[in-house]
Amino acid sequence: MNTMKIDSVESMQALLYTSPFTEFLGLKVDSLDLEAGRMVVSMPMKGALERMADAGQFHGGPIASLIDTAGACLISGMIENGSPTINFRVDYIRPAGGSGLKATVVARRVGRSMAICDVDVVDDQDRLVAVGRGAFGATRAQ
Repeated sequence: MNTMKIDSVESMQALLYTSPFTEFLGLKVDSLDLEAGRMVVSMPMKGALERMADAGQFHGGPIASLIDTAGACLISGMIENGSPTINFRVDYIRPAGGSGLKATVVARRVGRSMAICDVDVVDDQDRLVAVGRGAFGATRAQ
């Protein structure tokens, strides 16, 4: 469970890096507005994330992980508690390449036990490459 008080980009970054996998992906919190329920997270391109060696395109798995992680972390920060993934989906719009991706996550509804987030992922030329929606547990800390 998340027992960290999330009140800044730095504290959200620290939460992200409690997971070795998230740190491996190189996720970076670019902006955070918990009151508005909005966050932007970036992920740099590196060889281990490519769909094929030297393809210059992201594999779909890291994109899905970016969507899932960004949604879960935003909700965790908003409810001041861990927010496990209940379900999420990804629609891949176009091949994703370039130097990195940015995910903009928006909390659509945060209820007593579940929250819904939408995530748009764009490449380094601001082209939409994937969209996602996640449902996350949202039981607030006592």
